[in-house]
Amino acid sequence: MDHMTPRLAGQRGLRGDIIRQIKRAQPLTAKELGEIFGVSANAVRRHLKELEAEGLVVYGREQRGTGAPTYAFRLSSDGEALFPRQYEQALTRLIGHVVDNEGRAAAIAVVEEQYADLRRQLGGVSDNLTPFDRLKNVTNVMGEAGFMTESSEEDGEVMLSVHNCVLHAVVNCLPEVCDTELRFLEDALGARVERQTHILSGCNACEYTIEFHGGLQGDA
Repeated sequence: MDHMTPRLAGQRGLRGDIIRQIKRAQPLTAKELGEIFGVSANAVRRHLKELEAEGLVVYGREQRGTGAPTYAFRLSSDGEALFPRQYEQALTRLIGHVVDNEGRAAAIAVVEEQYADLRRQLGGVSDNLTPFDRLKNVTNVMGEAGFMTESSEEDGEVMLSVHNCVLHAVVNCLPEVCDTELRFLEDALGARVERQTHILSGCNACEYTIEFHGGLQGDA
């Protein structure tokens, strides 16, 4: 279940689906969105026009292939604000204070406690679960905390994607925080985890490859 801000929860039906899909893979054209949802590009454009009028999406010209440039949409700052970053405001102030008075290492310890809280929510039974169940539980717990997580397996490669950085403002001033997330995943999953893409570098998601001993369907 996704935890949503009230404004995001109010975006229902195709409008809400469009916003969430743009968040996952921006920028996207009306044609691309129509293909994803099985509707016409014109049906999508009506919603995009309304979302643009509300200041939730913006568009720019994109070169796709060898044809003429097309318009592609991404979330505005107000659109990004629809997605929960429940720790961000309080932690940003707190971490700034800690850095000034106790140094960066002490500030990292504050963030580590947030991930320790997620670890406690998972409980102490991870060693008794299959890799599949560990991945499912981590995906669910992070999703409930607002990280907008998805997991998948294709051709034997297991991936975990984090589309919403709930600590984005903190990460901007304290990038070491990202290593805390990586260590949390390795500990909670009992697996080798490697980051492939990074929101801090301008990507739409932090994508991780997960390598379990014996594969995703291996024994607990």
